[in-house]
Amino acid sequence: MKSRAVPPSFRPSWSNGCACSAPASTSSGGVFDVAGLRARLNQLEADSAAPDLWDDRERAERILREKGNVERQLGIFDAAAAQLEDAGVLLELAQEEDDAATRAEVSDRLDAIEAELDAAELRLLLGGEHDRGDAILSINAGAGGTDACDWAEMLIRMYLRWSEAHGMKAEELDRQDGDEAGVRSTTLLISGENAYGHLKTEEGVHRLVRISPFDANHRRQTAFAAVSVLPDLDDSIVVDIDEKDLRIDTYRAGGKGGQHVNKTDSAVRITHIPSGIVVQCQNERSQLKNRSAAMKVLRARLWERARVEQEQKMAALAGEKKEIGFGSQIRSYTLHPSQRVKDHRTDVEIGNAQAVLDGDLDRFMRAYLMQKASHTGEKA
Repeated sequence: MKSRAVPPSFRPSWSNGCACSAPASTSSGGVFDVAGLRARLNQLEADSAAPDLWDDRERAERILREKGNVERQLGIFDAAAAQLEDAGVLLELAQEEDDAATRAEVSDRLDAIEAELDAAELRLLLGGEHDRGDAILSINAGAGGTDACDWAEMLIRMYLRWSEAHGMKAEELDRQDGDEAGVRSTTLLISGENAYGHLKTEEGVHRLVRISPFDANHRRQTAFAAVSVLPDLDDSIVVDIDEKDLRIDTYRAGGKGGQHVNKTDSAVRITHIPSGIVVQCQNERSQLKNRSAAMKVLRARLWERARVEQEQKMAALAGEKKEIGFGSQIRSYTLHPSQRVKDHRTDVEIGNAQAVLDGDLDRFMRAYLMQKASHTGEKA
């Protein structure tokens, strides 16, 4: 059991005027704005009760989604408040009767409350414009030859495992296999609550050090792969694309051979001539579906390009674009001679490399979100 010092007169109270309130977050220095959330909920309830709500279906759906999210956040805070109140009563009882078992129960309850508030804090960190939405994740092999292609495929598996563990759906939009093994590049659509907010922390170059399975002399090799992440934009985000600026090519999608070889030109490659951006999709058998998926990726990339130009700095949302090679990595995965994974941005290090490769990424993601929030607060 964790040792915890508890104030002798433990009587939690809310600073926002209600009977009991969630405590300030101690891990990031922030405070949950429960009063603001309640005011926002009142406004959303009024908006959702308006007789003309469904005149604009998209707006109505946005209002109801936000209302549900605010209600969930307040539910977490209210539950924590009730638990804190109960813990305070128990502690007073333990002190009156000098009961060690009851003190231990109070400590356990406080640990549970702290964990719940940590989870709530993480949700507040995911408050960016597109954080709650889906993500378009691309992985490209870099320096390292066949090892790099194999490393890119290992990263695909890692993100698929992470997505599965968080109840998210992953769909492969495009895949270019390596010549000998692995993949040269792939694009995945990760769908689920806060998919983009979490995965945007993975943007950058990832470095692998291991004994190469492709080296007959069993030497240690280093390989690199780049991860880029874009938000899957909903229809409320307008990205003007002139059809005259597009060159659309169709080709026969790749396959493993035999009866599964695609015999029609279903794969689609779209080139946006003014920007030079090229996207492609070959996952679906239908050319129409592949074109739709490719346009989804193109919209996201054009939106990102416009945002970067407007803000004049790429690190604001998607991280710096660097060469996929030595000296540019955000994280190193070492499998030989020791086993460890280190994030060079936050200095978080995990000794169980296999667990990370199996999708255990939450510590890295949270640390980076906390770092970004801290830097934002300092600038403010």
